[in-house]
Amino acid sequence: MSKPDTSGWEEINALLGRGTSYEGKLSFEGRVRIDGNFRGEIFSDDLLIVGEGAEIHARVEVGTLIVLGGAIVGDVSARYLVELHAPGKVQGAIHTPQIFIEKGVVFDGNCTMSPETEVREFDGEATLL
Repeated sequence: MSKPDTSGWEEINALLGRGTSYEGKLSFEGRVRIDGNFRGEIFSDDLLIVGEGAEIHARVEVGTLIVLGGAIVGDVSARYLVELHAPGKVQGAIHTPQIFIEKGVVFDGNCTMSPETEVREFDGEATLL
């Protein structure tokens, strides 16, 4: 597993700014920042940044998630890393191999930390490898 590149996170490919709302499915490549309201599903192998004041009600599946103070309600799956910075809030399950939670963050849910698992189906039964 390679370490995610967060060194140039200021280079944003798309921005949902303060005062904006979106409902639906979002899939993207690169770096996306949400400072507004989002409801639905978010999918990417890359970096999602949740800015201060953001409100997200969604299932989130990304490579790396950085919460800089916004709120997420919903389950989160990150392939590489989840970073939660104060005054961020997350309500839901988090699945990631690495997590950072800063003092002052509110996390209400559960966290599963395990390396990526591959699921294969044998004779109709799913098996974790």
